[in-house]
Amino acid sequence: MKAQDVAACWQAMGLRQPWDDSHGAGEALALRSPVDGEIFGHLPACTVADADARIARAHAAQTTWALTPAPARGEVVRRFGEALRTHKTALGRLVALESGKILQEGLGEVQEMIDICDFAVGLSRQLHGLTIASERPAHAMRETWHPFGLCGVISAFNFPVAVWAWNAALALVCGNGVVWKPSEKTPLCALAAQALLDRVFDEAAPQHAGLCVVLPGGRTLGAQLVQHPAVRLISATGSTRMGREVGMACAGRFKRTILELGGNNAAIVAPSANLELTIRAMTFSAAGTAGQRCTTLRRAFVHVDLIETVTNRLRQVYARLPVGDPLQEGTLVGPLIDMAAGDTMANALAACRAQGNVVHGGERLLADRYPHACYVRPALVLTDTQHDTMLTETFAPILYLMPYTSLDEAIALNNAASHGLSSCLFTESLREAERFVSAAGSDCGIANVNIGTSGAEIGGAFGGEKATGGGRESGSDAWKGYMRRATNTINYGDALPLAQGIRFDL
Repeated sequence: MKAQDVAACWQAMGLRQPWDDSHGAGEALALRSPVDGEIFGHLPACTVADADARIARAHAAQTTWALTPAPARGEVVRRFGEALRTHKTALGRLVALESGKILQEGLGEVQEMIDICDFAVGLSRQLHGLTIASERPAHAMRETWHPFGLCGVISAFNFPVAVWAWNAALALVCGNGVVWKPSEKTPLCALAAQALLDRVFDEAAPQHAGLCVVLPGGRTLGAQLVQHPAVRLISATGSTRMGREVGMACAGRFKRTILELGGNNAAIVAPSANLELTIRAMTFSAAGTAGQRCTTLRRAFVHVDLIETVTNRLRQVYARLPVGDPLQEGTLVGPLIDMAAGDTMANALAACRAQGNVVHGGERLLADRYPHACYVRPALVLTDTQHDTMLTETFAPILYLMPYTSLDEAIALNNAASHGLSSCLFTESLREAERFVSAAGSDCGIANVNIGTSGAEIGGAFGGEKATGGGRESGSDAWKGYMRRATNTINYGDALPLAQGIRFDL
């Protein structure tokens, strides 16, 4: 991928190019597009000293931002949403170039940013507490919410801008500044999004300049962000291993965490399932974003009466899936992020074959055209047992198919994974649907019926349980994670009655 293609996106947004096409030196980040795997430039990485200065600036700006009326904070976020609308095409194309997802998904990611801005603007006038009945006469009790403090965001390559926006839009209207450590694999998307937000602050709220900053670089910066005393909350998206390290480090400093980690998501296909709908939903969930979503469908438990039919239908669909340049119209599956991801996929499929599983697909494609990129055919693995490889999240388009005989058995198989992010059931039975979403059903943070595991809307809180981390981002009441709660009791009388009827006479 030539630097000109990426540069054109920046120029369309009216931004100055932050990288060069030199060979890099010192702490420079190599810029590589998964579209062709070629290095097209280098970006100066943020140093530890630079990071300290940027965090200090954001912390100083936090003080005045927290005292700004919430609707005024919402106005800044509204303007940011308008900037995203103006530059949706350019930023969406940049997302496709740097992350490898198809253009439609890149545009959809920017639309998620726009949607969460809209949600946050309305929220800025609805940061409601409660009025609580007091047992004491002439007393009023209420609950109030206040800005929590500087928020750190660590994001992954597969959603290089949307996940930050989920956090940033809510954190901003809640009165907090944001320090962003993006993936070193997608730093330009982060710098572009931040530059658009900086422009909004320059025009609409220059007194709060520096409230939001980005730290492009490697793991050292992530560790610095987690350990920095001025950062009070860490929202981290990535692997379970990374989340465990972040969680332990934050626990030692009594920092709040929002952890959005891995997912080994499953679908159950019941005997009454609408197969046309089911096959379409399963294919998008399993092969979309080349299997590189935390909500990607990885396991499918199909009723024994349907397993042969579903397998054959999926094989036919998978065989004709257009795999190739994510910017080309008609492509549905782009490349994996890098060659290492391809090696991980190949190793997982080799382990499946060694266990006697039948594997369809999974081969590398377009190697002659793109020798340094990794395009693969999405794979189907047929198995009779849920083995260790199947229970290990492989961040690639591998879908395991396994038969089941009863719904209770299928639910137990779904819940057997260490992760608990997303799940779904395809059925026409109301009884089965309600059981699946009940306390006796899926143990995941997301439990869908007759839609796939991926493609969540911003209106609902996003997140999962168990090894997925337990955090919640985006909609619903996720805003409470970015604020501190205070319970206030006001005595407007002349006496001092005590709670629980306690007497303490002097």
